[in-house]
Amino acid sequence: MADPQPVIRVLIVDDHAVVRRGLLAFLATEPDLDVVGDAAGGAEALALFARLDAAGRRPDIVLMDLLMEPMDGIETTRRLRALYDDVQIVALTSFAEEERVHAALEAGAAGYVLKDADAHEVVAAIRAVHRGGLQLDPAVARRLMTMLRPVPLAASDVLTTRELDVLRLIGDGRANKEIATALDLSERTVRTHVSSILGKLGLSSRTQAALWAAREGVVDLGRPGASPRAS
Repeated sequence: MADPQPVIRVLIVDDHAVVRRGLLAFLATEPDLDVVGDAAGGAEALALFARLDAAGRRPDIVLMDLLMEPMDGIETTRRLRALYDDVQIVALTSFAEEERVHAALEAGAAGYVLKDADAHEVVAAIRAVHRGGLQLDPAVARRLMTMLRPVPLAASDVLTTRELDVLRLIGDGRANKEIATALDLSERTVRTHVSSILGKLGLSSRTQAALWAAREGVVDLGRPGASPRAS
């Protein structure tokens, strides 16, 4: 008998009521998702997150609209991550907002999903990020690659052989548990390798690491099965 899926607590942050209602309605149908709240802006999200945390219902995942006023999703992401470093944030974005997505990843977002994505893709993104995997749109990913800060040395000069192995699997969208199984390592060791990779490359998230790996040819987002759109 398979182990039951863990319940993932989700907070929705978007200044459009129609978007929030639509997401609430769909996510409520998923048995492993628990929408613990929704907020119409950044300041409201920070206050609500604090109340939920105090009540023992801290969200695991925040779906974060990037284009909000007066506090946008990038600054809200930065503040949430500074206060709660274990929360994972998935940016809600449009195809034309790659600069905002890049800024959100720099601020600590774990990934992104397009606003016009099918509802099932949003659910897939939540689940993938929660387990430490990735959910990237390949077309947006290619545009984001050009915004990453250059590393003056080749990957093989910067990273150890084992770190390159881990990076390839990150680029394939694998979660830490899957990487540990594939490389016969403990999850703790994988986490150590991931931290080392991010530090050496000057990156802030595994999503950025996956984009860097694709840009440098360590992985290929274009080949079948390599695009990290795990469900």
